[in-house]
Amino acid sequence: MPAVLFIGAGRHQVPYIRRVREEFGYRVVAVDARADAPGLAIADAGHAASAHGDLVRIAREEAVDGVMTVASDRAVPQVAAVAEDAGLPSIGRRTAQLMTDKVAMRERFREAGVPQPAFGSAGSRDELVALAGEIGFPAVIKPADSSGQRGIAQVGSLDDVLAWADEAFAASSTGRVIMERFHDLPEVNVLAVVRGGAVSIVSLSDRVRPEGVGFGVATLHRFPTQVGEAAAAAVREVATAAIAATGLVDGVAYPQVLAGGPGETYMVEIASRIPGGRMGDVPLYGAGVDLLDVVLRSAVGAEVPDAIATPQFERPLAIRFLTSTPGHLPVGTVQAWAGLDEVRAAPGVIDAMCWLEPGMEIRPVQVDGDRKGFAIAVGDTVDEAVRNADDALGRIRVTLAG
Repeated sequence: MPAVLFIGAGRHQVPYIRRVREEFGYRVVAVDARADAPGLAIADAGHAASAHGDLVRIAREEAVDGVMTVASDRAVPQVAAVAEDAGLPSIGRRTAQLMTDKVAMRERFREAGVPQPAFGSAGSRDELVALAGEIGFPAVIKPADSSGQRGIAQVGSLDDVLAWADEAFAASSTGRVIMERFHDLPEVNVLAVVRGGAVSIVSLSDRVRPEGVGFGVATLHRFPTQVGEAAAAAVREVATAAIAATGLVDGVAYPQVLAGGPGETYMVEIASRIPGGRMGDVPLYGAGVDLLDVVLRSAVGAEVPDAIATPQFERPLAIRFLTSTPGHLPVGTVQAWAGLDEVRAAPGVIDAMCWLEPGMEIRPVQVDGDRKGFAIAVGDTVDEAVRNADDALGRIRVTLAG
């Protein structure tokens, strides 16, 4: 029985740990910095650890065949370094850095000629103010190495920059912030399988976001993309160039691209992991590509055949998140809620979850954590799939305290 070391065992990793054990028959060794991480209890072996030396030791003592993570950007460099030092297949430290450090990523894109918004980086408020004079407005500021849309803001003036600067710097472990020119264009999520350096695009989906403070948070994924053939072709071209620039040879790539058509298509950022936010469900249910199978095979150095790496069909799909403004939930403190069974039984729905709990505070969307559930729905068209997901989530009933 092959074995893998799973770095990260939180709520988002739990369903993947189960699948790796139950569907694929792997032995799972899970590690997490938190001793109460839920994935530790369901793995074949669980360890509370985070130091690099401890993780390498665990990989060797447990005789794992590969190292992996899902839905955790910060774990990607750990996975690469532990695998490399344990003598296991790895994407390499440099590629992992380019996939997670937005400053290094942007500089590499510039070197490789990959189209991207004008950008710069700053290590202090004063540097950020000076950078604003170069980039201009509207713009986006974001931590150099964060995830979950923490510390990200769209800014339209120097006052906005000063208002958001502290939060952006606080969300970066390196104390650096990116500022980039804002382009009001549709955003497309790309998922690709890379084998021997050859890129296979498996899905292009629309990442629909609200306006205002939570503009970086996806409230809806639509598949296939609705940007049109010319724009989609430009997205594929730019995404493929970005993947090549990172040096990724084998694994999964997740570029996010602003789609404006030929000459107006720009890279936002790129990752090398199964994304969070249910993005792994887009190719699974929409195209018949199971990225977990790809990642497992890549982690242990096994072949990834065409039947696994290429789309098998195209089915219109929508993933709508359960949120307050803009969304289905009221703002306030939860006293009680009901309706998940009705959501799951609604027309077109193939999966749904809700994370509401009594005492939980619901607020307008600001970060990914403000999403309190989801519904995945299909339809004969993308519009029908979106309607099915919306109609389903409308069946959630919430009673607020007070």
